[in-house]
Amino acid sequence: MDQDIAALNQKLDLLTAQVQYLTEQAQAAERGRQERAELMRDLTPIVNDGFRLATEQLEEIQEYVDLGDLLRLLKRLARNGRNFETMLDQLESLMDLVQTVGPLTDSAFGKAVEILAEAEHKGYFAFAQGGLKIADNIVTSFTEEDVAQLGDNVVLILNVVKAMTQPQIMSFLRSFVANVEAEVAKPVNTSLPALLGQMRDPNVRRGLALTMRVLRVVGSQG
Repeated sequence: MDQDIAALNQKLDLLTAQVQYLTEQAQAAERGRQERAELMRDLTPIVNDGFRLATEQLEEIQEYVDLGDLLRLLKRLARNGRNFETMLDQLESLMDLVQTVGPLTDSAFGKAVEILAEAEHKGYFAFAQGGLKIADNIVTSFTEEDVAQLGDNVVLILNVVKAMTQPQIMSFLRSFVANVEAEVAKPVNTSLPALLGQMRDPNVRRGLALTMRVLRVVGSQG
């Protein structure tokens, strides 16, 4: 008798557990149904507004859009699905490349900023600004005819500059300027005896002779 009662109690406990499980499932289903109903009540105005807005927009463009065009567009999108997938893969690869190269570009940008700051400190930018001002003055000072004549004579000018910048010419000019500065700094005696005394100097006579020769060449060119 006790065993039968124990077995009956066990079955009752099992039945109670099953009933409780079914009750919980029913309550969960009811809560889900209520949540879906609330969601539908919340979404209904939004869907209606979206449908109304879409209808208004389609009414504005219905003169320019044909249903056949939309169908052809959809078919074309469907046919090019693999192309879109390939394009997205390439875009992802590009993003990975940007993420990889990003630190390198930051380092290069910082190095470039340092170089520009050093150049500005040394005066490169000021020199360039001065060069632009000089170029502007040159451009505004010459007419089109002057530029044409300059183009015709540029070879001659460059040859003259090349001849003037020969090492022996530059050494002569450097030595000449240094000696002239030294002589100018000395006291000058302009009396006639002093001048006659300088005439006895072989270097003075040679200089006069060379000067006369140069004057003769200049006169012949005229």
